[in-house]
Amino acid sequence: MTSRSAAVAGTGLIGASTGLALKSAGWKVTGWDPDVAALSTAMEIGALDDRAPSFRESIEGAQLIVLAGPPRAVLATLGDLDTDTLVIDVAGVKEPICRAAAHLDHFVGTHPMAGREQSGPGAASGSLFRGASWVIAEDGADRADLERVEEIVSSLGANPIRMSAADHDLAVAIVSHLPQVLAATLLGEADRHDEALPLASGSFRDLTRVALSDPGLWTELLGENRAAVVSELRSFAERLGTIADDVESETSVEPFLSSARDLRRTLAPPVMAVRVILEDRPGELAAVGRALAISSVDVRDLQLRHGPQGGGGVLTLSVRPGEAEALRGALASEGFALGG
Repeated sequence: MTSRSAAVAGTGLIGASTGLALKSAGWKVTGWDPDVAALSTAMEIGALDDRAPSFRESIEGAQLIVLAGPPRAVLATLGDLDTDTLVIDVAGVKEPICRAAAHLDHFVGTHPMAGREQSGPGAASGSLFRGASWVIAEDGADRADLERVEEIVSSLGANPIRMSAADHDLAVAIVSHLPQVLAATLLGEADRHDEALPLASGSFRDLTRVALSDPGLWTELLGENRAAVVSELRSFAERLGTIADDVESETSVEPFLSSARDLRRTLAPPVMAVRVILEDRPGELAAVGRALAISSVDVRDLQLRHGPQGGGGVLTLSVRPGEAEALRGALASEGFALGG
């Protein structure tokens, strides 16, 4: 089968992960990045088949162009881009980018709803998109191009979701951009009190995990989506004020908390647990490591519960929902029995 060719411009976490996923799906991937170190790392981890000295040279002969830089870099690239090749971007804001790409005949704005706290190609994974939603903006896009992009996204293990750029930007302001600001605010508030941070445990760490993300990228995302972000921040501040009034006046907040609990239960689990039965013999953890390497999953958490007599036990590996089956298959190939 003739290899399809893709160019990935921007080889950070998402760009390098896209390169790895495209290669696994049979694409030949050429990459470019103004950061030579990032480009070299992307090559070292196998995210690219080749690298180009310039963006122009990277897209020569490509059947797909993926713009994977920060929003402002994507906007700058689109301003000078003239091509009949299918172009997509993967930035976290869509309205300004779709407007900037209006002159292109074959452009589809997209956004994979996947990521990690770590940045850069060293944190990339070809399985990053498995089971994740991948937004496809319909604004100005040709129907055939939309269908083609949906096929590509599906081949990478993601679930394509069509929506308008405006609907996307409002949605991510609520479920992505607002949490980023809240995490930073929580940490700032805790830092004001010397006794607070030493007591931080599970819930606080979970709520503030995203604060480990790249501040430069988030500054751009918040700025490019400022209207929706500011609106949601002000709305959230009003909600907090109402809750403060209720607590102060000793009005019961139980209905508010119960409603939140019910809503949280409707969400799909962010991770799935794969339980591995470990025998009391050498090499068990090494075999688990081989299974992890083969399946290329992103382990979000792990817990080991020893057997009652101290030998063997159950190892629980938490992975993304779309990665659980790949991990189970790899573990089974290593001869492990899996728990329920």
